[in-house]
Amino acid sequence: MKNIKLTVAYDGTNYHGFQEQRGTGLATIQEVLESTLSTLGKNSIQVIGAGRTDAGVHAQGQVVNFRSDKWPIPIEKIHLAMNALLPLDLRIVKAEEVTMDFHARFSASAKTYRYSIYNHRVLSPFHRLYCYHEPRKLDVEAMRKGALHLLGSHDFKSFQAQGTPVKDTIRTIFRAEIIEELPIIHLYVRGNGFLYNMVRIITGTLIGLGIGKIKPEDMPGIIQGKNRKLAGFTAPPQGLCLMEVEY
Repeated sequence: MKNIKLTVAYDGTNYHGFQEQRGTGLATIQEVLESTLSTLGKNSIQVIGAGRTDAGVHAQGQVVNFRSDKWPIPIEKIHLAMNALLPLDLRIVKAEEVTMDFHARFSASAKTYRYSIYNHRVLSPFHRLYCYHEPRKLDVEAMRKGALHLLGSHDFKSFQAQGTPVKDTIRTIFRAEIIEELPIIHLYVRGNGFLYNMVRIITGTLIGLGIGKIKPEDMPGIIQGKNRKLAGFTAPPQGLCLMEVEY
């Protein structure tokens, strides 16, 4: 029995998220990966994903693992074999054999997401699928000041999509950095875990700071309030990319 870890990159535009939606006819990353692996392995194979990205969300460093007792292809050639069959918007970047106790989701120690904002009055057609368009000039320094309040361990219930109950809403943010590559503004968020839509709600809140609707000094109250209505809007999916999963 082998436990194989794959690092996966994809353009999520044409997919209805990572998680399988069998019987719906909707394409998902998980189903395409499992279909391709099952074809190569000549057996039914299921994958475990590190993160369940939503429809339209992209990934540069998604991680999955699968187990097989009769896997026929050498580890170092898996990426070649799979990429020959996969659509061009989905690529295997790396394959490696890992210990049997490795679990793509539960073994992860940190994840890094990037959210990209196209801050110009006219949206470039070349970035429309990978950025959120904000035509108003953003006050990046105000956004940076607000982002500093996210660092550390907090109850991020205010930044969780409503109707998605979980046992624990406390998460730890190690990095909340804004980098300008004008006209694109990137927000990088690294944490030990994320609530549903958390990065997208954080982004919407920071955009609120950037346009002056929210003040940096409001951030502690938003966090401590533990109320979704206090935070900003949920930024759309196309600006979000899962950059890295750490173990």
